[in-house]
Amino acid sequence: MDPRLQLRVQRYGWDRAAELYDRAWSRQLEPAQALLLELAELREGEEVVETACGSGLVTVRIAHAVGPSGRVVATDLSEGMLNEAGRLVERNGVENVSFFREDAGRLDLPDEAFDASICCLGLMYVPEPKKALSEMRRVLRPGGRAVSAVWGERSRCGWAEIFPIVDSRVESEVCPLFFQLGAADTLRREMEEVGFSDVDTRRITTTLEYASPEEAVVAAFAGGPVAMAYSRFDDQVRSEAHQEYLESIADYRDGDGYRIPGEFVVTRGERTG
Repeated sequence: MDPRLQLRVQRYGWDRAAELYDRAWSRQLEPAQALLLELAELREGEEVVETACGSGLVTVRIAHAVGPSGRVVATDLSEGMLNEAGRLVERNGVENVSFFREDAGRLDLPDEAFDASICCLGLMYVPEPKKALSEMRRVLRPGGRAVSAVWGERSRCGWAEIFPIVDSRVESEVCPLFFQLGAADTLRREMEEVGFSDVDTRRITTTLEYASPEEAVVAAFAGGPVAMAYSRFDDQVRSEAHQEYLESIADYRDGDGYRIPGEFVVTRGERTG
């Protein structure tokens, strides 16, 4: 898919998913967020840029970590997500965050302006992730660090059939390379290729818990990356897709709900010069 077209798909798809995203995913993504923030080692008074901030789940935690004397610039391609993030920040009484709608591969931010750059589970959606990583490095001061989290190996993510299930019904190519960065040492290698040093990679397993089939379906279809394609389904197609997806996760049934395996890769690198 042409990168410009993929950017439009991502922008409007996440606009559609924004209202449901927190309810569908906040609990599920906590392990990746916690490890990312641990590796970031944020300190009081630091200035941080967050790429693909989404609904602000990590943004609020960054803002608390750097405190009132620090500063957070949070960017995302989706206006809907930025609106959700703004409301979350306001509810939490956070005042040291600025939001901007930006393409991760072309940040309109100055060189060497930040102590840390962070991207939590956003690089999988970027048409050219190496450009986004280069931008994360460019905006760092010498000695600054970048931390990125992505989903891991496809074979270790039990919900992965959602993509072929959707693409068999509407040609979307919504995330053609979704699992590429989580395979083997791909993210580490790409960070090193754009100039990061002392790159450290951690791989962790997790379990996505859903209380009911309905909850699992909402997260997979309406609250995530396939929301744009899903919006084009009529009622019959939706019903068929739901059934096929539930069959794909049937092995993870636990009582009335599901416990679906997943994996995250979290990688940290430093800008030494």
